[in-house]
Formats: sequence, C-alpha cells, structure tokens
Amino acid sequence: MRRPPRLTRRPRTVGRAATRALADAGHEVTAVDVTRPVWERAEPGAPAYRQADLTDAGEAFAVVRGADAVVHAAAIPDPSMNPPHVVFHNNFMATFNVLEAAVRFGVSRFVNISSETVPGHFFAERPFLPDYAPVDEEHPVRPQDPYALSKHFGEQLMDAAVRRSDIRCISLRPSWVQHEGNYERNLGPQVRDPSVLSPNLWSYIDVYDLADAIVLSVESELPGHEVFFIASPDNACGRDLAELVREYYGDAIPLRALPRPDASGISCAKAYRLLGWEPKRSWRDYLDENGHALPR
Repeated sequence: MRRPPRLTRRPRTVGRAATRALADAGHEVTAVDVTRPVWERAEPGAPAYRQADLTDAGEAFAVVRGADAVVHAAAIPDPSMNPPHVVFHNNFMATFNVLEAAVRFGVSRFVNISSETVPGHFFAERPFLPDYAPVDEEHPVRPQDPYALSKHFGEQLMDAAVRRSDIRCISLRPSWVQHEGNYERNLGPQVRDPSVLSPNLWSYIDVYDLADAIVLSVESELPGHEVFFIASPDNACGRDLAELVREYYGDAIPLRALPRPDASGISCAKAYRLLGWEPKRSWRDYLDENGHALPR
C-alpha cells in the first residue's frame, strides 16, 4: 500500500476541501494543523490528524515521516493582521522545514500552495499594476510585502529542492479563495458594482476547484518544479474584461488575447494544458445577478 500523503492545513477552508477531495480520490490522508480542529470524537471515516507547529524543524520532520506526498498549505494568509516579521518567519520557515523533511525522507511529490500575490499585487504598500492582463506565470515577480515575499521565496525553495534531490514539486498560486459561506460577502459587492476594484483584476477561485487542482498535482507525473496560477475562468463581475480594464485602468494595463469575453484577470491556460485541470464552479452557482446568495 502506498504511504499516505500529508496535508499541512491553513487556512482551514482549503485544508478541509483538499482533505475531502484527496480521500474521495482514494488517498489515505493525514491532516496536520497548528491547532486541533475539534475536541470531540472523530467522525466516521475522518482522516488521521496530527497537531504540529511546522516552524519547528523537529515537529515538521515528525509529521512528514512516512509520507508519499506532501501538500503544504500552512501559512498566515494575510500580512495585515500580524507584525511583518511574524508573517515572514512563519510562512517561510514552515515551508523550509516541511520541504527539508520531505527531501530527507525521500518524498516523491511536494505540492506547495503559493499565492497569486507573488508577482507583487494585492498587499503592495506602493502602487502596483501588472505589466499586462490576464496575468500568467511568465509575469515578472516584484513582491513588496512579507506575505508575497515569503511565497516567492517558497517557490525558490522548490527550485533548489529539485536541483539537489529526486523530489518533484508543484507550486499552485490560487486566486482569492471562495466557499459557500463567503461568496456574498466577498464577491457580492463586485457583482453589484464593478467599480469595487480588487488588485487581482476581479479574479477568484472556488475552494472545491482548488481542491481538484491539488488532487491533480499530487497525482501528476510532471518532473522538476512547475508553477501554476489557479483561478476561475470567469471574472467576478460577469462582464467583458477588456471593457472593465479600459473603464477603470485606461491604457495602464495592456491587454493580451482573452479566452472568453468575461475572462478572469489571471490566466490558467498552463494549468489546463499541463495539469488537465478543468474548473467546474462559478460565482453564478452561489449568487444571483445582483450579488445576493441563492437559496440553498
């Protein structure tokens, strides 16, 4: 029997969705988090769970030992609520320790949850606009904040790991992650009013589509280290992206060819091509045309 993949979890919405998707795909999963998710008796069929602080190398080595694959999603996801050094240290050292353990234990596949912010947008302290849209993996990397910087360095750790070992790495850069409970709060204002701007050019990703990309990454035979943006194919306004960019950014953001009129501001063509990823969900499955939640 194959050794189980380890899933380091945070934020919990991504961890739970990925855990369920991996288990449904037939993988034996051990979930890892810095706090206990529940204090009650585990539900029938629930995955194994280990509590660990991954910024501690000993704890990271303890939870990675015995795994075939590691999905590393543990991070402080927002640099605005902690001191900068706390964000950077937590995110970078957790990635370093888990990857180092994976290399030393001969883990074959490492899936690193990076971020759409790596090019430099979203939390930039000084004005930042992308060089072009839709943004893709070839876009220059110019992070300013400790979160994006930690994610950028995490991708560089993957590059170094494949140079010095046989491990195969995939870094996923998810867009703004949405789930049943937050679509209306997060995307509803943009559906109602496109002038509610977001630095990722109205992009988003459903947590279950992200979980599908994680499963494909775990099962992928791609060699070396590949980086993939993961975003829904449509934008959060349901409007023509070219018109949106012209209206709110003028000529400041050059437009490249769009796969569809209401395209996302982030291109996932590489994920479609190399991972075989096909997102199945849209904000329209959760919200009406006025941005209000549909009855469940």
